[in-house]
Amino acid sequence: MQTRQELVEASVTLIWIASALHVAVNFGQYPYRGLILNRPTISRRFMPEKGSPEYDALAKNPEKEFLKTITGKKETLIDLTVIEILSRHASGEFYLGQRDGGDYWTSDAGPLEAFKRFGNNLEEIEKKLIEKNNDETLRNRYGPTKMPYTLLYPSSEEGLTFKGIPNSISI
Repeated sequence: MQTRQELVEASVTLIWIASALHVAVNFGQYPYRGLILNRPTISRRFMPEKGSPEYDALAKNPEKEFLKTITGKKETLIDLTVIEILSRHASGEFYLGQRDGGDYWTSDAGPLEAFKRFGNNLEEIEKKLIEKNNDETLRNRYGPTKMPYTLLYPSSEEGLTFKGIPNSISI
């Protein structure tokens, strides 16, 4: 890197990947994959060929044949357990724009004030996202399930909330 702008661009990219992008991929798994029928992890048999006994069975009872094909009960329980763990927020998490233990990380007023402004901006962004998700004129924010997109809300509570960008975890 040769310039301050290059440093800023690299830093923004790293922060995005390690925070919001990770959250959008990670914490949203359970609501979309929590029903194994939505996204089976394996197929235990090939698609049947036309004219075969398996094809005829599929034509007669597609649900039964589908359930014979997808992930078994034991594998489903393991898969759902992992997905739930990956999608759950811990009790000691702090979120983007928050710090654990106060301002001991620096005594310089400039960075402290910038971090405070950053946290305040994130709070305003979350309020705007909530308002937009509650605005029925913005129908593109809901699918047929009426489930708003909340993954990039900056904050969250403990548990399966499908929102919140963790900054760190206190152990």
